[in-house]
Amino acid sequence: MKLLIVFAHPIADSFNAAVAHAARDTLMAKGHEVDWLDLYAENFDPRLTAAERASYFTDPYDSSAVAPLIARLRAADGLILVFPQWWFGFPAILKGFFDRVFAPGVAFAHSESGGIVRGLTNIRLLYALTTTGSPWWVARLVGDPVHRTLRRVIAPMCAKGIRFRMLSLHDMDRVRGTKRRAHVERVRRLMSAI
Repeated sequence: MKLLIVFAHPIADSFNAAVAHAARDTLMAKGHEVDWLDLYAENFDPRLTAAERASYFTDPYDSSAVAPLIARLRAADGLILVFPQWWFGFPAILKGFFDRVFAPGVAFAHSESGGIVRGLTNIRLLYALTTTGSPWWVARLVGDPVHRTLRRVIAPMCAKGIRFRMLSLHDMDRVRGTKRRAHVERVRRLMSAI
């Protein structure tokens, strides 16, 4: 299986980076092909341009500025997102990735009836590996917006019946040593099962 790992953290030696590397190494050891996309290292600009927004309802949509990223997404069988949750949301760089790359003509097409048609039917699994500074119950209290958006909005844009999983390390600001290592092992087990 060809898997695109999208890593969205500005610090190269962060715990999120350790999680991303554990996922990548495990997948490669299991024989999967991995495409590593580090949004910060590749200097991805998350800002939707005026030309992109102006062409949102035109055919074709102007995706020329992110065409190489679209090609990588279309070449993948699965998508693994590794990122921290900040303010119960996506880092701006990852949100911009969705805004610019999961665009009309790529993730979906506008139908004549006013609905949308799925465009990323090549993506058969979507896994999210995240951290958050809040305890699990606080995330639930506010409605777990990241999980909800991924499961109910982004995953359904891909193939019908997509395999979706989200593995989060909560209370990140207070978790140390043993609990961090245990989380990395959970990530390795999850990746081994793909």
